[in-house]
Amino acid sequence: MARFSEEFKYSIVKRMMPPKNESVNAIARETGLTEATLYNWKKNAKSKGMAVPGGETDSERWSTQDKFSIVIETATLSEIELAEYCRHKGLYVEQIQAWRDACMQANDGVAEQAHQLQKNNREKDRQIKKLSQELRRKEAALAETAALLVLRKKARAIVCQEKAM
Repeated sequence: MARFSEEFKYSIVKRMMPPKNESVNAIARETGLTEATLYNWKKNAKSKGMAVPGGETDSERWSTQDKFSIVIETATLSEIELAEYCRHKGLYVEQIQAWRDACMQANDGVAEQAHQLQKNNREKDRQIKKLSQELRRKEAALAETAALLVLRKKARAIVCQEKAM
């Protein structure tokens, strides 16, 4: 089993990234490596935080994880550095800004949903408490009614016994 240096692996994975976006199939034919090996290298690069689109040449069709990785990679770059990064990756500054905005808006939606969920949970807790109190009250009334019925039955039995004597 051949072992390849990290530099070699990185150079191959880099060919799968923009702006080249070479297909795994083409690289496998050229290098003699199996497609499974190349996909594993790609997966490992992704797990290490590298944005490696899934063979998609159209950056708008990349996964949200890849777009988020790009947003994180570029978060600290100046305008000039961002422009250079975009030229190197075959992207547009406007794309990255739109992806950044989408990420920020996604968090706003989650916070609003969480707030609404908490509000609904509090309301449900109040309803449960109110229904539990009503159930206890009705159980007590039912127990009282049952006790009165038993006492009435015993009272009739006593009266009937006294008449019989």
